[in-house]
Amino acid sequence: MEHKRCGSQASVQGPAAWFTGRVRIDPIHLQAQEPSRVTAGLVTFEPGARTNWHTHPLGQLLIVTSGKGWTQCEHGERVEVNAGDSIWCPPGHKHWHGATDATAMSHIAITEMLGGKAVDWLEPVSEAQYLAI
Repeated sequence: MEHKRCGSQASVQGPAAWFTGRVRIDPIHLQAQEPSRVTAGLVTFEPGARTNWHTHPLGQLLIVTSGKGWTQCEHGERVEVNAGDSIWCPPGHKHWHGATDATAMSHIAITEMLGGKAVDWLEPVSEAQYLAI
């Protein structure tokens, strides 16, 4: 058994290549230990912050822990998410998620890696897409 104490792993800033706005990632588990492929992190989006469009080879489970946010699947409507909500993103499904323009949002992201890869990052979400204009 491996026990990680809260605060024992450094927070990291979400890379500008993958996110718009201020995003903090607090690792829950840095790297899956073989034979497991599961990784997890607590991701906090400041108002206006969001992911780029992306996909996951084996899908992703999001559990909103605080605040209010938005998520959208390609060709779908933008959906509001709130603390306590969970979202399943199927394998290969193009989507984005983040805070609203006025409210921060945090979620736990749980993904499985396939061949050492958990996500395929794509283009940024435009302001028009983000604001559903």
